[in-house]
Amino acid sequence: MDLRIFVEPQQGNTYAQQLGVARAAEEGGFDAFFRSDHYARIGGGDPGVGPTDSWVTLAGLARETTRIRLGTMLTSATFRYPGPLAISVAQVDEMSGGRVELGLGAGWYEAEHKAYAIPFPPLAERFDRLAEQLEIITGLWTATETFGFEGRYYSVTDSPALPKPVQSPRPPVIVGGFGPVRTPRLAARFADEYNAAFQPVAQAARLFDGTRRSCEEIGRDPGSLIRSVALTVCCGRDDAEVARRAATIGREVPDLKENGVAGTPAEIVARIGEYAEIGANRLYLQLLDMDDLDQIALLAAEVLPQV
Repeated sequence: MDLRIFVEPQQGNTYAQQLGVARAAEEGGFDAFFRSDHYARIGGGDPGVGPTDSWVTLAGLARETTRIRLGTMLTSATFRYPGPLAISVAQVDEMSGGRVELGLGAGWYEAEHKAYAIPFPPLAERFDRLAEQLEIITGLWTATETFGFEGRYYSVTDSPALPKPVQSPRPPVIVGGFGPVRTPRLAARFADEYNAAFQPVAQAARLFDGTRRSCEEIGRDPGSLIRSVALTVCCGRDDAEVARRAATIGREVPDLKENGVAGTPAEIVARIGEYAEIGANRLYLQLLDMDDLDQIALLAAEVLPQV
């Protein structure tokens, strides 16, 4: 099981805090550092310094880390045009020496769109735009000469399809979501990984089954698609430390144990095993207290070697 660290900087965290987490995750041996792509705080509370742009941040981290993979969970297709996004990701891939992954979704948080003058079309249109963006971005990255595409929302004419990413044939693409039809089909067609974020074991199993069926429908080997989950983490050496960390992020321990990955290292290893049994290859540990680098060290020392 690959373990990755996943953070939510829109909740009020600076670039310096993100750098600290990324370096701690790299030093601890985690596979990747991922961040959300949001422009407004979700829920109440102090917004702090305000949002940081995901791809500007990852460009900086690309030059300040050496091994750890970097990506988004998930970039919203409503935020950027597909051509400039393909260029940005390819550039950060080059800056990192080929360590970038693109998680791309339809977008869902209407408030941040209103706050920053970003159009927020209806759900069906957002999915249509997502499909076209996946077609264009992967096409631009893999085209050997020029690339063209004619869609309902985006069209590309005689693009030189440059710059190229370092990774060949392209950086890994992640598709996530809970839709029973369109999401698994998009994952089967375009993605290297499907993510079921914050889902209980039974529901994640059903979603994974949907991606297997979608792969089979188009003649793709279902085993070629990585399946992952993202869950809030709260790890402590004993019950008191778990309770202290839960209180810091405003959560209750029973809720975290039921809907996240919480407890002592032994409890967390057992919880991870439940997801492994349904076919998860990868787990994103959502770290909500980005100043708690000791928790990353604890997970690295006592959980990572056991999974």
